[in-house]
Amino acid sequence: MEPNVKELKKKTNGRELFWTLKPKSEKEAGESIVRNLLLHWFPAKTMLKSLSWSYSLWLGTISVALFLILAVTGVILMFLYVPSVERAYQSVKDIEYVVSFGWFIRAMHRNATHLMVAVVFLHMVRAFLTGAYKNGVGVGQNRPLNWIIGIILMLVTLFLAFTGYLLPWDQLAYWAVTVGTDIAKKVPLVGEQIRYALLGGYEIDQNTLIRFYVLHCFLLPAFVLILISYHMWRVRKDGGLAVVDSIVLNENKENKSNGSKSKTYSLLGLTTGRTVQVETTIRDEEKHTVNSVPSLTRRIGLVLLGTFVFVVIMSLFIGAPLEEPANPDVTPNPAKAPWYFLWLQELVTVTTFTIGGITFD
Repeated sequence: MEPNVKELKKKTNGRELFWTLKPKSEKEAGESIVRNLLLHWFPAKTMLKSLSWSYSLWLGTISVALFLILAVTGVILMFLYVPSVERAYQSVKDIEYVVSFGWFIRAMHRNATHLMVAVVFLHMVRAFLTGAYKNGVGVGQNRPLNWIIGIILMLVTLFLAFTGYLLPWDQLAYWAVTVGTDIAKKVPLVGEQIRYALLGGYEIDQNTLIRFYVLHCFLLPAFVLILISYHMWRVRKDGGLAVVDSIVLNENKENKSNGSKSKTYSLLGLTTGRTVQVETTIRDEEKHTVNSVPSLTRRIGLVLLGTFVFVVIMSLFIGAPLEEPANPDVTPNPAKAPWYFLWLQELVTVTTFTIGGITFD
């Protein structure tokens, strides 16, 4: 019986349970991708250039980290918030002043929202400036499609932030949404229909609040999660980050100039089949690649931790505002849309003019 007890202890110790996160050999590093459900996101090998802090700035990973923070804090707030015109403001006030650390959770949620809008936008700018939306040397790439998915993600992120803006039901929220939906009303031909669909009527009332609540807490987060999953899968399908293509092209030039023989190499170590494989010729594979576990996973962990710490510190100094209860009869001066729609508000303002009593938008 003693050998069986020793064998059981060996199989149930920490090493046996968590070896996929900290492999001790090349074989274990490759097997960890297959054995661990979460690690299926990643290829067995990662190009060193893809791990560079300077190329992508890890903005995509930061965006996902912020979305996770929003999901966790949002679930906590859902237990305390009441989506009712009569009780919404008071429930938010209780979160802010009565619930233990409620002000902190609310601040984290709001700050993470604003950061996610900014980071997703910067991520799109980075992809555009580096040409990451263009197909490279790989077989079966479709990076333009992923670029379109990224644009949709950015728009959904803006809408996700906008629907959450109304929920506190204070003056800031009420009039920001009023201005925002008035901007939507200016869309040619279908503006009135868009505003009606957003508000659930012709004015901001209970129908609007419950509509924004459902969109913000369920439909839009689910849509974002689906899009992020497909976006990540598409990145892997296309051979990783676009910076990898420059390495392949440089290697091909060297191979041709030196007249040296080289081997066929799959950037992601995928199974055979040209539709899912990025095949090219490259020398010194070991020089350009590392095992994804733990090199890639360690950096992702650092980015997630760093993002969380940054949001925590930011929330200690920048809280979520809460003004007086929403009052349709008292218009603040000036009434502003959320900051990420201010450019649209100003654009509508400068393009609106009146001739002979007729207003042109």
